[in-house]
Amino acid sequence: MKLRFALVLLLMAVMVGASFNRARAQSWVLLWSDEFDGPAGSAPDATKWGYDVGGNGWGNNELESYTSRTQNAYLDGTGNLAIKVINETFTGQDGIRRDYTSARLLTKGKFEQKYGRIEARIRIPFGQGIWPAFWMLGNDIDRAGWPTCGEIDIMENVGREPSVNHGSMHGPGYSGGNPLTGSLTLPSGQHFSDDFHIFAIEWDPNTVRFYVDTTLYETHTPADMPASGTWVYEHPFFILLNVAVGGSFPGNPDSSTTFPQTMLVDYVRVYTDSSANYTPSITTVSITGKNLTVNGQYFDNGSVITVGGDDQRTLHDNQNPTTILVGKKTGKKIHAGDTVTIQVRNSDGTLSNPVTFTR
Repeated sequence: MKLRFALVLLLMAVMVGASFNRARAQSWVLLWSDEFDGPAGSAPDATKWGYDVGGNGWGNNELESYTSRTQNAYLDGTGNLAIKVINETFTGQDGIRRDYTSARLLTKGKFEQKYGRIEARIRIPFGQGIWPAFWMLGNDIDRAGWPTCGEIDIMENVGREPSVNHGSMHGPGYSGGNPLTGSLTLPSGQHFSDDFHIFAIEWDPNTVRFYVDTTLYETHTPADMPASGTWVYEHPFFILLNVAVGGSFPGNPDSSTTFPQTMLVDYVRVYTDSSANYTPSITTVSITGKNLTVNGQYFDNGSVITVGGDDQRTLHDNQNPTTILVGKKTGKKIHAGDTVTIQVRNSDGTLSNPVTFTR
């Protein structure tokens, strides 16, 4: 067990919580982690990680075939996960032949999280066409599809820019080449491949903040979305780690690119804020014309207004999806002098405070 992680978890959580962002009131408590301790050459913990496999380009014109082999993803014996890119001819089970192999690990179906601090300490590779990433996808991807499920890229680097980390969010109306995005560039010509760095987000219902080491370099809220966009970050996401080769973002390898390339991951840790209460709540209710408007906080993308226990057709305000809900034509169901009980039910079944409303 690594010495720095041998402290009592409660003490560590308090220390880390104090150091992340002293201006904020979170009390970070460790919820889930992988320290990647184990014998050299062994596979990552199968209770925590699965694999995406194949060489279909993954929607980005990538050139590698992802495998579940320990040649491409293994513990290095010194407390790191190694994801290794090999220049080799390989035909996967999908029958697609590629000239590179790599690995793409994910916690889908094993661990998923809504809100908190998600961080990893990583030493990334570099070179033209090399594309390492530490990122998250919404757990409803199989039902809703991408980008409706949402995507948060915590660390994304293109190998020709060894000093630049990109942090991005993809959702309906702002995806692909037009995400919500920002970047951090290391000073004095330093490269991310020179040493390990901590890449993290802090995520709550209305905000996602991006960090490299102790530097906050990017913040996004629903107000940043385009008019046609939808904020889709009120449900659990799973974690991914991978190194791609080539594709639309980094471009393809050239004669300057060397192989093999290896990304080392010291740890992945997820913290929750023990002081937070994200139960939906109603502050005001009003009727305008035929519609009922509910103002409050911590509504999610599946929230429904109920009147007297009956579900109403509920619309979300795109720019204020966590604080404003509209009951379409609900207002005309409530007549002058009527008194009704109104609540909001989130997608996980959590109910808000009941509000008695008299028209």
